[in-house]
Amino acid sequence: MIDPELLRDRLEDVRARLAHRGGNLDQQLDVVTKLDTERRRILPVLENARRERKELGARIAKAKKEGQPTDELMKAGQDYGSLIKEQETRLTIVESERHTLSRSLPNLPHHTVPEGKGEADSQEVRRVGDRRVFDFEPKSHWDIGPTLGILDFERATRIAGARFSVLVGAGARLARALINFMLELHTTEHGYTEIEPPFLANSDALYGTGNLPKFADDLFKVAGDWDLYLIPTAEVPLCNLHREEILDGAHLPIRYVAYTPCFRSEAGSYGKDTKGLFRQHQFDKVELVAYSSPDHSYELHEQLTGHAETVLARLDLPYRTVVLCTGDMGFASAKTYDLEVWLPGQNAYREISSCSNTEGFQARRANIRFRRDTKSKPEHVHTLNGSGVAVGRALIAILENYQQRDGSVVIPEALRPYMGGQESIDPPG
Repeated sequence: MIDPELLRDRLEDVRARLAHRGGNLDQQLDVVTKLDTERRRILPVLENARRERKELGARIAKAKKEGQPTDELMKAGQDYGSLIKEQETRLTIVESERHTLSRSLPNLPHHTVPEGKGEADSQEVRRVGDRRVFDFEPKSHWDIGPTLGILDFERATRIAGARFSVLVGAGARLARALINFMLELHTTEHGYTEIEPPFLANSDALYGTGNLPKFADDLFKVAGDWDLYLIPTAEVPLCNLHREEILDGAHLPIRYVAYTPCFRSEAGSYGKDTKGLFRQHQFDKVELVAYSSPDHSYELHEQLTGHAETVLARLDLPYRTVVLCTGDMGFASAKTYDLEVWLPGQNAYREISSCSNTEGFQARRANIRFRRDTKSKPEHVHTLNGSGVAVGRALIAILENYQQRDGSVVIPEALRPYMGGQESIDPPG
């Protein structure tokens, strides 16, 4: 959620910055401003009425004690009571509408984010690794996996429908190896604390990260009376671990890593990437989340992005890092780097990780604050998140980049200790 003080005191700056994000938010901002004006009009009226009624109460008590008539005083007290009730009701309505509208506004882009309307306007920051030159026509993972007998789409469709997959044998082991490799890397070398969170979250948690109410259609809600959703990413439980807490600033930054399955309906991507392991309704991911003081969050953002890049470097996968433009960023993000891995079967770079600094946007929604010291006023932390990385897309990249002419796939050296020393996945027979 955008800082309410900015919406009140620097509205034109907010309007100008949000204009770069695309979409017409002017009318919404005008309504928020109008509601805030009405709120500020109501508050002194309400406070004055409460003060007058309190004073009347004292005068009534004194009059009764002295045997004086109290009818007029009682009538005035009733009038103030009616006014208070009326103003309290109106204030509740105004604050609810203002809060709802404010929560539907996207985050303000950081001043270093390039302006643009979409993907084409995002800017490449660096390119790492050499693309492999094949002496044969490289295949796509949706051909390689089934041929090796490690990836089955047909049986998954019979079990759950389209956009699901079954990993078999060495395929399942390779996915598990990727998870274990990434968790060990991030915990032992990068300083993250491993968390095993619930794979379900309530609506408050999803409001906290900005998934609700805007992206309700992209979530799988549990049927019945449960206020629970399958998590779309471990960002949701990790960013809510300290919900409603005041943290000790001396302990910042706090870094968490978690492996979870993720569940998304992909409601907004109809007809896009329907083939293969892209945009599955269920997929695995290792997620990085950090809590930071505001003055160090962008330094931490660079570090977190570098930690995700290390995964690709250790797997010897060519990739590039892209800073997203204002029109291509996620709802809660102030700045985002996408890591795009090279896929020879697609002849393209494709996203494998997204690393974002949301500044205080999520922390305001989840009421997560910190104190710099015992005498300091609580401030909202900055939260950061990034895929460290998406398991399915890493598996795609390995199958396509390490494929051999004979149909086998070489296992990257970094994963072999997690595969029992196995060096390749060979065709059956």
